[in-house]
Amino acid sequence: MTSAAYLPFLIQAALAAGITALIIGASHALGQRSRGGPIKDSAYECGVRAEGLLHTRFSVKFFLTALLFMLFDLEVVILVPWTFIYREFLAQHIPILGPILFFLGVLVLGLVYEIKKGALEWEP
Repeated sequence: MTSAAYLPFLIQAALAAGITALIIGASHALGQRSRGGPIKDSAYECGVRAEGLLHTRFSVKFFLTALLFMLFDLEVVILVPWTFIYREFLAQHIPILGPILFFLGVLVLGLVYEIKKGALEWEP
């Protein structure tokens, strides 16, 4: 492959980085926190001084639930494109079922481990 084949990817990466930098810079320059002040820097920016703790603590269960969601969201991101190309791989006699079954097996083992550890049981 020539380096010209990578040009669309490089253009897209440069645009993504530029837009990201522009949005973050605009947020810092024009955002509510740029004006400063103790009230605006509180947890709720409604103009009333905050009472009690400004930074509340969250249970580890919230973070564990988010991580499990990301894990199984990743599974969907991998399985959906795989279903679209499965016939093409079969037509070219490329064995693709074994690796995806291994992937699903690892995910099922992870799920069984999480169930046995009680990670999916919500205790208030």
